[in-house]
Amino acid sequence: MLDRRSLLGGVAAGAGSIAMLTSLNNGARAAGGPIKIGSALPMSGFAAADGVEFKNGLTLAAEEINAAGGILGRPIQIEIEDTKEMGADIVTQAMQRLIDRHSATAIINGYNVGTNMVEMDVAADNDVIFVHYNTLISHNTKFLSDPQRYYSCFQGDPPEFYYGPGFLLFLKSLIDSKQWNPPNKKIAIIPSANEYSIVIANAIRDRLKEFGFELGLYETVPFPTNQWGPTLAKLRQDPPAAIAVTHFLPQDLAQFMTQFLPEPTQSLVYMQYGPSLPAFREIGKEAINGVIYSTVIGCLPDDFSATYRKTYREKFGANSAYITGSQTYDGLWHYALSASIAGGAGESGNKEQTHKVSEAMKRLIYRGVNGIYHADPKGQSAYCYPTQIKDPSLGMAHQFLQHQDYRTDPKLIAPPLYATDTMKLPPWIKV
Repeated sequence: MLDRRSLLGGVAAGAGSIAMLTSLNNGARAAGGPIKIGSALPMSGFAAADGVEFKNGLTLAAEEINAAGGILGRPIQIEIEDTKEMGADIVTQAMQRLIDRHSATAIINGYNVGTNMVEMDVAADNDVIFVHYNTLISHNTKFLSDPQRYYSCFQGDPPEFYYGPGFLLFLKSLIDSKQWNPPNKKIAIIPSANEYSIVIANAIRDRLKEFGFELGLYETVPFPTNQWGPTLAKLRQDPPAAIAVTHFLPQDLAQFMTQFLPEPTQSLVYMQYGPSLPAFREIGKEAINGVIYSTVIGCLPDDFSATYRKTYREKFGANSAYITGSQTYDGLWHYALSASIAGGAGESGNKEQTHKVSEAMKRLIYRGVNGIYHADPKGQSAYCYPTQIKDPSLGMAHQFLQHQDYRTDPKLIAPPLYATDTMKLPPWIKV
């Protein structure tokens, strides 16, 4: 019988990786200067808070990797280019600068929106390893259009599509376990006008009937937005059992709750990703208590990641978002181990060695602080557990969390093998 203890393996976060890398290095002292690792991040603009955390994750991982001997004796050096308001042109230019100016042999990004995955073309044209957390099914689609061309491109988490069926499966589990008795079968879906949000919204809408639900409202709002009045008016006219907001900016989602609470409907409120960030709690305060959200990637609140969480907050501050920094942290560690296994990182444009590193990354099933990264050959993204794959040792957990007290960290309530707490009915729902 699988349980949480059997999944954790009984080691502190990073200890297994450090021991493995130290063993691979075995005192190696390779010729050459530092290995340049590039990252194109939104260090300014509306996503700058996330950009800072992505940089922090890389910084911490680089320090640990270098302390363990680097990659076969060569230290790694992080180079950053700002993608500002993001978009295809800006991100393409930032990626190319990392290669041309800094001779980056690998590029590890957080997310950039509005790119249509043009980053993959830059990586392919320059034969560099590219790891990102855009969380887009369009990555998988593009990879499958030409796997030989995009051999070096990896998505470090499952694509956003799995938020849809995963959310419906979660609601059904609440009903089956009698934790929630919905007043009706209606689900209201509120995306914002961007690819990520709309793919998730459509994935929910298209499978409602399969899980016994029906569509109450489908309302697309601008991106970004903090004016929720017209949408809330429609929700109050025909109250649904659950409201799924697939917009992801934390400050906007906090405003949704402060505008919802003066006249709430008897609905579960579900969001994704944004409520994991400190800004959601700082802006929403008591108004966020009861909100359920999910993420297909995020630092698990388990024994395995305890050292990482502690170190991250000691280094970057008590209010730092280790759940965001964990993405690039794991991405860099996965790359460093794979490059060491492959015999070295090679240099920018070294197609033969980049192929070797790519093959090592595909073979290595990596247990990081976010859970399991195992490359799905149909896209080179992580597998999603339990919606896509039923084996928890091969998939990254789709986590469902609830803010039960804004003054403390949210509680992990699903999936069951990882859950630390149970769901509580939100304070606005009257039994």
